[in-house]
Amino acid sequence: MTSLIAAAIFFVLIHLLISGTRVRDVLVGRIGAGPYLGLFVVLSWIGVICLGWAFALTRGAPGNTVMWGMTPATHGLQLVLQFVAVLFIVIGLTTRNPTSVRQEGALDNPEVVRGMLRVTRHPFLWGVALWALGHLIVNGDAGSIILFGSLLALALFGTASIDAKRRRALGSKWDAFAAQTSNIPFLAIASGRQRLSVGEIGWWRILVALAVYGVVGWAHPYLFGAPVFF
Repeated sequence: MTSLIAAAIFFVLIHLLISGTRVRDVLVGRIGAGPYLGLFVVLSWIGVICLGWAFALTRGAPGNTVMWGMTPATHGLQLVLQFVAVLFIVIGLTTRNPTSVRQEGALDNPEVVRGMLRVTRHPFLWGVALWALGHLIVNGDAGSIILFGSLLALALFGTASIDAKRRRALGSKWDAFAAQTSNIPFLAIASGRQRLSVGEIGWWRILVALAVYGVVGWAHPYLFGAPVFF
């Protein structure tokens, strides 16, 4: 369990205390944007591998106390949350977005706020947050709480961290974009600053998300030993 805690702390801190703060600005100034990004990617992959390895060690370990289990109600809720999560993740990864790595130039397009960006300017991270939350609901063992809890916290705090980073780097361009969008999904629409347009999101993205959801659900018991559709 100690290894999992250490891996979770490492993974969260390199994102929130390095990538999301002025430490990043200092490092980029000293070694350049390219080398910094390469180093950060390497550290991130090390963090992911360590998280997966340490989590696997907790499965069935004596100290992995189970605090709650899955019920029919939470199983149904989990299925819904995972579909929405996959939808946000797939659409987020395939939509040009100034909050994404090396896509700041999207702000030069006066019509950048379209499709999913009308819903939230952080679709990928909100997808990760929903994915982690769904897994927390049905996995109440200590190892899962540490793993999925840390990823949930990272995704949520990460949205604010990226906003601050972009504001420092892009100034008034970012402020204009942020004023038209919202971090929290659907808040800009609810406040009248935006409207929902499914057509702009792209039906092909929704179909891809459906396919990914089905494939991952089918493969889940073979990859992770836990059935999804039953």
